[in-house]
Order: sequence, then structure tokens, then C-alpha cells
Amino acid sequence: MPLTKQQKQEALGAIADQFEGANTVYLTDYQGLSVEQVTDLRRAFREADVQYKVLKNTLLRRVMEERGGFDELYDELHGPTAVAFTNDPAGPAKVIKKFLDDNDLEIPRFKGAYIDGSVYGNDQLDVLAKLKSRDELLADILGLLMAPITNVASALGAQGSGLASVIQQIAEKGEEG
Repeated sequence: MPLTKQQKQEALGAIADQFEGANTVYLTDYQGLSVEQVTDLRRAFREADVQYKVLKNTLLRRVMEERGGFDELYDELHGPTAVAFTNDPAGPAKVIKKFLDDNDLEIPRFKGAYIDGSVYGNDQLDVLAKLKSRDELLADILGLLMAPITNVASALGAQGSGLASVIQQIAEKGEEG
């Protein structure tokens, strides 16, 4: 049964809200998965803080056209389409890769992704899965910022390396050079 005009407007608003709350959108084809497999996949997405929804291609395309920047993904809007919404660019790719590997499947098929204004094609799932998460990147940056402070603190705290000792060593090196 076709949707009424009112139902379409409500659906468009709901999809637009999903796009508004996420900077990352993945398109997948889930056709061929059993109900149990779809349930497992949805659970894996939920655990990764990713919203995964089956959407009508025509409604999805209308929202994409209104927002702009999705032109390269329009060709993928055919057949069953499920969309993953998140703010973690690598999250959905990691979930999909793990699901495919754990279940020895080729479904869900990755159709493409839109991440912060960039479009990734259906052949780039492996690249996206190797990206570090936002939390991992922040930890790396924090580690880099903390390294010099940690090195100075450990040098000053080391046995026989009081401030006077460090200054004396620097002075001795200056006399040698």
C-alpha cells in the first residue's frame, strides 16, 4: 500500500532529522540475510552506537538532494537499502567487516558512504574499516602532547638526576664542546 502524502512528509522529516544528527552515512544492501542475521547485525550496530535503518530509496534520495553533496551515491539507491547513521566515520565499516568475517558472508554489501562531505565508493570498505575512531585519534594526540612532559618529569625524578645534577651535566657538556 503506497504512503499517503502526510506519511511521506513525516517520513521525510524523520530521515532529515537522522541526517542532521550524523556526519557519517553508510549505504548497504542487506538482501539475502536471514531474520536472525539481520537481528545480529542491528545489535552489532547498536553496540557501536550506530543507528541502522531500512529506508525507501525515493525518500532517501529526496532528502539527499535537499542536503546536497550526495550526487555520487544516487546510483546506489536501488534495491533494498539500509542506512547507517553515526558520528564515528570508521564505526559502521568496522561493524560490517567484522560481521562479514564472523559469518563468512558477502552480505550486507557496502554501497558507499558519505563522511564529513566526502563520498567513498563501494570498493573502499577496507580503507574505512582501518580508520581510527575519534576516541583513538584523541588518545594518540593526548599521548603525543604528554610525551615531552613525561620525559622531563622522568629525567628530573630519576635517581641522581635532581635539578642540580641535570644543570651540572649540561654545564659539563658545554665545557667539553
